[in-house]
Amino acid sequence: MASPIVTGLLAYGMSGRVFHAPFLSTNPQFKLKAVVERNQKKMAAHYPDIVSYNAVEEILNDAWIELIIVNTPNFTHFDYAKQALTAGKHVLIEKPASGNVAEIKELFDLARSVGKHVFCYQNRRWDSDFLSVKEVIESGRLGKLTEVSFRYDRYKPALNVKPFKETKDTPINGIVYELGPHLIDQAISLFGKPLKFEKLTTIQRELSVVPDYVNFRLTYPAGLVVYLTSGLLIADPQPAFVVHGTIGSYSKYRCDVQEAQLIEGMLPTDDAYGVEPAGMEGKLVTVGIDGEKSIEFMPSLKGEYFKLFYAVYHSIRENALYPITEEHMAWQMELLEA
Repeated sequence: MASPIVTGLLAYGMSGRVFHAPFLSTNPQFKLKAVVERNQKKMAAHYPDIVSYNAVEEILNDAWIELIIVNTPNFTHFDYAKQALTAGKHVLIEKPASGNVAEIKELFDLARSVGKHVFCYQNRRWDSDFLSVKEVIESGRLGKLTEVSFRYDRYKPALNVKPFKETKDTPINGIVYELGPHLIDQAISLFGKPLKFEKLTTIQRELSVVPDYVNFRLTYPAGLVVYLTSGLLIADPQPAFVVHGTIGSYSKYRCDVQEAQLIEGMLPTDDAYGVEPAGMEGKLVTVGIDGEKSIEFMPSLKGEYFKLFYAVYHSIRENALYPITEEHMAWQMELLEA
C-alpha cells in the first residue's frame, strides 16, 4: 500500500470531532497529524499525538501535510481552500464548498494549475436511508419514475446560538446553504442536472433574518419531477424519501444513525456502526400485471461515510475519479445561488 496521506484539520468543533477525526484516525490510508485550534486546545485529550497550531498560516506551512480539511464556518470555505491550494495542499471542503458557481470554478481551475485535488465533502451520499432509496430506484421495481420528493425536516424554532449563522452580513447563511447542499447533491447523484428548476425560500421563525424554509422543483426528461424541501418548523417530520413510478412507490423516513453514533463516541470500525434499528424499514408498494398491489418492508443498507475517505485516498494516490465531480458542484451552486 502507498504511504498514508498526512492530513490536517482547520478546526476541531463538532465537524472535526464527529465527521472527520474518527475516520482519519482509524483508517491506515491516512495519518491525522495536525489541527488549528485558535483558542481552547481540546483535541489532544482524544488524540494525544496531534500537533495543535494557533493559526491557519502555521498548518499550511507544515511541509509534511498533504491534505487540508476545510471545516470552518461557511463564509470562510472559499478563502481557506484557495490558501491551501496555493500552499500546495489537496483540499477536502465541507459543504457549502463555496458561495456560487464562479467561486467553485475558480477553485477547480486553481487546483489544476497547481496539480492538486479539490474534494467536496458530501457525506449524505452514504447515508443508510439514501443508499436504500438508491438501491430501490436502480432495481427498476418502480418502473419509469414520475415523481420524487426528498425532505430534510427539523424543528428548531430558536435561533442558532452562533451569531454568524443568523446574519445577512455573510452571504452563505440560512437553510439553503446548511441543508440545501445535502438535498441537491442526493438528487444530482441520482438524476443529474435538471432541465429547469424553480426555487422558493422564505423566513418563518420569529426574529430570523435568514431563510429557514426552502423548496426546489426540478424538472427532468420524460416528465420526471423532483421536489427538494427543508424547513426548521416541522414538528412532525414526514417520510424523507418518497419515490413514485409507473408500477410502484417507495417511502422511507430519514433514519441514518451514523451522526448520532459518532457523537456518542462510536468508531466507524465498530460492527454496529451504520446499522439502522429495526422498525425503520422502507415501504415498497408494487403493482403486478394483474393490477394487484403487494407491500414489502425493505431493510436498509448499512451507512458508510468511510467510503468518502476511501474515495479521497484513491483519487490522490491513484488519480481515480472522485464521485462528487466538478460538474456536480457547479450544478449544485447554480441552484443554491439562484
